[in-house]
Amino acid sequence: MGDRPLGLWAIGILLVGSLIGAANGSIHEYKNEKFTVKLNARFFHGGSEGLYASKFQDLNTSSSSSDNPFKGKSFIRFDDVTFVRTKESASKQNAMQSTAGLVEAIILEVKDRDRIGGAFLKSDAICCTPELADAGSCSLGEVIINRGSNDLEWPRQIKTFFKGNKTEVNMSPETVFINKTGMYYLYFMICDPELDGTKIRGRTVWKNPDGYLPGKVAPLMKVFGFMSLAYLLLGLVWFVRFVQFWKDIIQLHYHITLVIALGMCEMAVRYFEYANFNSTGMRPMDVTLWAVTFSSIKKTLSRLLLLVVSMGYGVVKPTLGGITSRVLLLGVIYFVATEALELVEHLGNINDFSGKTMIFLVIPVALLDACFILWIFSSLARTLEKLQIKRNMAKLELYRNFTNALAIAVLLSIAWIGFELYFNGTDPLIELWRMAWIIPAFWNLLSYGLLAVICILWAPSNNPTRYSYLAETGDEFEEEGISLTGSGNKSTEDVERNELLFGLPDDVEEGKRE
Repeated sequence: MGDRPLGLWAIGILLVGSLIGAANGSIHEYKNEKFTVKLNARFFHGGSEGLYASKFQDLNTSSSSSDNPFKGKSFIRFDDVTFVRTKESASKQNAMQSTAGLVEAIILEVKDRDRIGGAFLKSDAICCTPELADAGSCSLGEVIINRGSNDLEWPRQIKTFFKGNKTEVNMSPETVFINKTGMYYLYFMICDPELDGTKIRGRTVWKNPDGYLPGKVAPLMKVFGFMSLAYLLLGLVWFVRFVQFWKDIIQLHYHITLVIALGMCEMAVRYFEYANFNSTGMRPMDVTLWAVTFSSIKKTLSRLLLLVVSMGYGVVKPTLGGITSRVLLLGVIYFVATEALELVEHLGNINDFSGKTMIFLVIPVALLDACFILWIFSSLARTLEKLQIKRNMAKLELYRNFTNALAIAVLLSIAWIGFELYFNGTDPLIELWRMAWIIPAFWNLLSYGLLAVICILWAPSNNPTRYSYLAETGDEFEEEGISLTGSGNKSTEDVERNELLFGLPDDVEEGKRE
């Protein structure tokens, strides 16, 4: 372990491990949860959130359970927290004993993690041992805390004692105000081995100065509001063009309209979900369910839109033909996988899901995304090759611009994934929580940008020949898109027209390429 005592490493492991068990909301509920043994301590992670400093710092503590007088305050409040020990443990105590077992609530800022445990005493212990107590370094039976000379109150320690041989004890209602911006952790810790088997129930309320949204995601509410307006603006411009050239509308335009509408709904519902979360401290299940479903549908249809555009649907072929079933099957599978992942992330209590479970849900989505990317670029290559053979320069230029935009988006995605991995890998304790909102915001902006590019390239106009399929130009199907209604035979006139327009019939060209 090098020069660092084992206890310091244990504190680091507790902090990292607790990120997996963080509650999904600013009201953290505990339902008869068990304490976990680590070294000579038993602990329960009560929550961790990024909190901004209170706007007004004239109060430090309060025993009131109401947050109405605390507008502009940032705090952690203990609401009806109860500790329950086993009957066996309680029976060992004297009924008249006033302090018969100690449970400590420890609130610390993540940068102060080295001040918990005996690292500064060159000890591996988290709880004070008889040897350290005899040396006057700490109090026996309590968590070792290194009190700094600059701030004697932090890390904050709140003690609760069991009374006599009672099995339950209620923690005194208390509100701890936060006067310094940081990532805060809450632990309930027990040093007495006779309290093994103790459970906790109740809840704690965490609030930032402007509402209950955790500081890590609070900026996203503004992002969703901005994106709602952006989709609305794009929708208005698209609607004007749609109405202006309604006689030249092709099927693809309806698909684009649907994706714009879904994007607008998703961002609006997301905004109202976060606004409700900010005012109540809990995710509204019905609104969140709608937001998750809109998001999954939009993600699925956006990828299908990119795929069918890459295949030349509506431009070099009027239908997808026999491949339609495979496209739809991929879309359905992707929707189910994405919906399951989104539901776990936003609706499920994350305490119920281990890291392995999350990986089990993430991997299928990643593999399906890879399938979409491979299919999109292979289809684009075939479409570009076909347009080059036919020397259809207008459509070729259209698809070259689309390919360039898509390639840039993929490169940006790869670069951003690398940044995201680096960001999460170098910040396991989320000390850079104030920057975390940038990661999901980027993906929303990239998705919007790609949709805007498609809207520009395939905008309705009075010259539909540049983007729509016209039977008289000799547009044909590839193997993957053979029409169910068309005939596989060409008339002599068709062949002669192809020779006139393109120089050689398709079969001769294919023979030459072979």
